[in-house]
Amino acid sequence: MTVIDPASYASHIQVLQQRTRQLLERENLDGLVIHSGQTKRKFLDDMDYPFKANPHFKAWLPVVDNPHCWLQIDGVNKPKLIFYRPKDFWHKVPDVPGDFWAEHFDIQLLEKANQVEQLLPYDKERLAYLGEYLEVAQALGFSDINPEPVLNFLHYHRAYKTEYELQCLRRANRMAVAGHKAAKAAFYGGGSEFDIQLAYLAAVGQTENEVPYGNIVALNQHCAILHYTALERQKPAQHRSFLIDAGAEFHGYAADITRSYSFDSGHEFAELIKRVDAITLQMVDGLKPGIKYSELHLQTHQLIAEVLADFDFVRLGAEAMVEQQITQAFFPHGLGHHLGLQVHDVGGFMLDERGTHLPPPEQHPFLRCTRFIEPSMVYTIEPGLYFIDSLLDELPDAQKKLLNWDKIQAFKPFGGIRIEDNVIVHRERNENMTRELQLD
Repeated sequence: MTVIDPASYASHIQVLQQRTRQLLERENLDGLVIHSGQTKRKFLDDMDYPFKANPHFKAWLPVVDNPHCWLQIDGVNKPKLIFYRPKDFWHKVPDVPGDFWAEHFDIQLLEKANQVEQLLPYDKERLAYLGEYLEVAQALGFSDINPEPVLNFLHYHRAYKTEYELQCLRRANRMAVAGHKAAKAAFYGGGSEFDIQLAYLAAVGQTENEVPYGNIVALNQHCAILHYTALERQKPAQHRSFLIDAGAEFHGYAADITRSYSFDSGHEFAELIKRVDAITLQMVDGLKPGIKYSELHLQTHQLIAEVLADFDFVRLGAEAMVEQQITQAFFPHGLGHHLGLQVHDVGGFMLDERGTHLPPPEQHPFLRCTRFIEPSMVYTIEPGLYFIDSLLDELPDAQKKLLNWDKIQAFKPFGGIRIEDNVIVHRERNENMTRELQLD
């Protein structure tokens, strides 16, 4: 049973059709052919890697688990869907499409993947192929493959979410929040990283291949590893801290939420978490139409510097700390990114639909978004503060002398902190999907 308003999906298709008409007219094309993708065989094996659908394909319909499907669109006629439905006794065969989205497509069933040419137009000269499998496109006779002007247009406009897309993102957040609450309980119950991961997946109701990215479930010093995915089976001798960066996926749209916890609520580390959490909320409020996302990132470094000074990690004023780039050793990643069909959604560096590049500030190369903030965009806000040996060791000697090494050494066993919310920007307000679901 769907939780999506069918009328919002119909409007979504209308928006995509209108964008397609505008794009095809501009690029002098007759249509686009979008490939869902293919399965990939593991090397020297007879099994495939988990399938992930082409995001350009799942932008049109919530078919995320079926390879060898094709969409033919021209912005005027009902989109044609070639739906792969083989005869197969080894695997579950997809049902004949009949969900809320099916009526919006002219559906033709494909029994054998290598016979798709019979269902595609013979003349492909003015058709553009969008997909990963270039050799397949060439074998089928496509000459215009992933043209950059087409991709730039689609990526730029994908930042503006339709109501259908917002419904999907809210649903993904609801699922992820349930998982985060279960993970929090498992942490305070003394679970291992592996135990916590299982509790999360059970609450979300998805396997590790169905969630949008590999969950980061880190205890103690592992919280300092930004993309930690090792999952220790053994419980630590002492639970100090917990960082979980984990999401969920609904109809191809992702949630991306992070929380940090202190096992001892009376420890100073718990107070440090509160300060980073306050920065998250301040930057959520700062998401206002008309400003550059990169401005918020720079403001965050100022706020992180104030925390480092207040907690006596660095004995230097906040402004001087930022000017000397000391904060980057404690907050090395970007403030956040676009969120949608991909966790790090496309279009974050675009000034316009032609693809004019807006580079990140030279001193902040890991920032994933520099775009002007506008209504209907969806962002993550995720400031962090970590105690990472390799970054601290790289500081010049003159700056190392400004650090309170005894205090830093005492906090290294806690690893670090990151707090991440998912936010819809409306014209008059911001909708913090994560907080509105009562995830502290």
